[in-house]
Amino acid sequence: MHSSSALRVVHQPETGPDLDAAEVAASKFLTALGIPLDSESLRGTPRRMAEAYAELFAPRPFDLTTFPNDEGYDELVLARSIPVRSVCEHHLLPFVGVAHVGYLPGERILGLSKLARIVEHFACRPQVQERLTKQIADWLREHLLPKGVGVVIEAEHTCMTLRGVKATGSNTVTSTLLGTLRADARSRQEFFALTGIHGPTVH
Repeated sequence: MHSSSALRVVHQPETGPDLDAAEVAASKFLTALGIPLDSESLRGTPRRMAEAYAELFAPRPFDLTTFPNDEGYDELVLARSIPVRSVCEHHLLPFVGVAHVGYLPGERILGLSKLARIVEHFACRPQVQERLTKQIADWLREHLLPKGVGVVIEAEHTCMTLRGVKATGSNTVTSTLLGTLRADARSRQEFFALTGIHGPTVH
């Protein structure tokens, strides 16, 4: 994106949330699992459940504005420990963690807060961590045209820690490197050293 005008970024589902229908479905779901909803504390749970998931799947719109790299800055720009909150598309259980997002500037630079907004933009939907990592990197490459992009996500998946194998305390690490950060060993090493990650698999 070479223009100085902002790109309005909105995750627009085909239809908006129907909270009434979601509430009915949540009520049927909980009842089918043998959870009675006739007590005062549980009577409003289906509605709260519908609203909670609607919020999880609704990222805030933002303006992506880039600026000329007038000084010709050519070193790594890295935002560490950006909070990640998403929902596993296989079980609809949350996974939470942090993302480290960096790029080697080309002709344009990006406000650092926008890196966090881009992470949120792709995380607010049913996801798998591998896809989320690659979507963030690919989107930055397409819209910023940097010399290189690196994204690492560390997250704990409650579908692993609360059910199934119940691997409490386990984290999943995924990474995507593009451009110079993938092709040049020194740049790749610098990126991982600054993120504090040692030896993740590059996707």
